[in-house]
Amino acid sequence: MIGFEWKNRRPPLALLLAAALLLAACAPSAGQTAENTGGGTEAAELEAYFFDAGKADAILLTTVRGSVLIDAGEKGFGKTVLAYLEEKGIARLDYLIVTHFDQDHVGGAAKILNNISVGTVLQSNFPKDSDEYAKYVKALKNAGITPITVRESYTFTLDGVSYAVDPPRAARYTTDESNNSSLVVTVRNGGNTLLLPGDAETERLNELLEGGGDLSCDLLKLPHHGKDEPLLDALLAAARPRFAVITSSDEEPESEAVVAALERAGVTVLLTRRGAVTVRSDGTTLTVKN
Repeated sequence: MIGFEWKNRRPPLALLLAAALLLAACAPSAGQTAENTGGGTEAAELEAYFFDAGKADAILLTTVRGSVLIDAGEKGFGKTVLAYLEEKGIARLDYLIVTHFDQDHVGGAAKILNNISVGTVLQSNFPKDSDEYAKYVKALKNAGITPITVRESYTFTLDGVSYAVDPPRAARYTTDESNNSSLVVTVRNGGNTLLLPGDAETERLNELLEGGGDLSCDLLKLPHHGKDEPLLDALLAAARPRFAVITSSDEEPESEAVVAALERAGVTVLLTRRGAVTVRSDGTTLTVKN
């Protein structure tokens, strides 16, 4: 098992507080000054667990009082997720986010919905006809859950961790409509940020790059299982991650060109085909194990 530790490069909170108090002292009084200036809430102890699911995505994010599952792997993988939840003592998911409806992302969702309580389900706006999708829809109905189809930016905070879910912005994509309709999830815990772009391909990544938002992160999950992507260099320049997770398999490995590009950019590469990746964040330090 390989472990790494990374301290966030942002200024310490104490320094930010000192600067804020100094500015407040020099400005005219306009009521009370907020004591917490950095992120609105104190950082939590966050764990992100990237399952070894083959060329598929299943990512569990947990804190003491919160749990979010992003995608559920292929058909049959739901039982692996359920076993891990039981091992961790998790009896309920606060959120299930289905980034898009390819079978390697939605395949295990029905099993999970049929066997554990789920609070809110967020989904992409581009349905895809398949047995896995049909079972997912049936499981939602059986559970009495009406999913939220994300068509506008959706944000929520859970146990001190903020989640921003960015929807596809085009009505139609000219290529790879399902992948390009991926929801992109940004997770922020204090000064640590994880960027999880589903299987976004060129058109969807171009939306993100041209959208003017802050894509900088400590950890990036490579879109589309590490397949070669013309906009990869631009994405890395905008995101500037320290770590990158690639969800691939021995049968369908990541692109060597992608790994080379990451290494040139000084990014530590973590492959789920070598075993599950565990990421822990305390809001300042990111610790990863593969």
